[in-house]
Amino acid sequence: MRTMHRLVRIVAVMLAIGAIVAGVYIFARARPQDVPWTALDLAQPIGAFTGRKITALGDEPRECRRLMTQAGAKHAIVPPFGGDGQCLVPNGLKLEGGARKIMFSPDSPTITCPVAAALSVWEWEVIQPAAQRIFGQRIAAIDHLGSYNCRRIAGSEDSWSQHATANAIDIAAFTLADGTRISVLADWKEGGKKAAFLRAARDGACDLYATVLSPDYNAAHADHFHLDQAVRGPLSWRSCR
Repeated sequence: MRTMHRLVRIVAVMLAIGAIVAGVYIFARARPQDVPWTALDLAQPIGAFTGRKITALGDEPRECRRLMTQAGAKHAIVPPFGGDGQCLVPNGLKLEGGARKIMFSPDSPTITCPVAAALSVWEWEVIQPAAQRIFGQRIAAIDHLGSYNCRRIAGSEDSWSQHATANAIDIAAFTLADGTRISVLADWKEGGKKAAFLRAARDGACDLYATVLSPDYNAAHADHFHLDQAVRGPLSWRSCR
């Protein structure tokens, strides 16, 4: 009798394990972006691990560019620039108007591929849906304050800024199709639709970038969102402020 009971328990445990494995498999097939071991697809909706997978592409520039091409994010490779050491940018590129032809002002920035890949997904999955939802029209242009700047983090004598390797970009404003401008500096604290859009943009960026700093962080970011793809150790610690 004991042997029979033990056998029944073993069978029950095996069935439970099988059900769990099947459930995980079905979930991974339905929502691959929500599990860490599936391949990244930039055309998929944003999931729990999308941002970490994009950040990890810093070590795989060719794969990053392949994924961008596959998703329809047009780009041009830029020759290495910036000199030696901490300020060398070996794998820079420029976006050539995303799959939906968004424009950058004053021009398309030179950035690393993970920053560009996240910008593209940000446009497709966050920026344009938020603009349609809040304003009933699309974003035509994004104003930025630049990417590459060979410097250390403000106030630090040791740590280099992600701008030193074009692994960051500062976003200052957005322009709607009808010409309306939405400015981080002017509209973040004003309330209303523009402020709601800016917060949706900031919150969505947090799912795609390793670091997102907004006016809520400090006065130095009162006029822009800082977005970067810094890798901070094996746990991939991320900052959203």
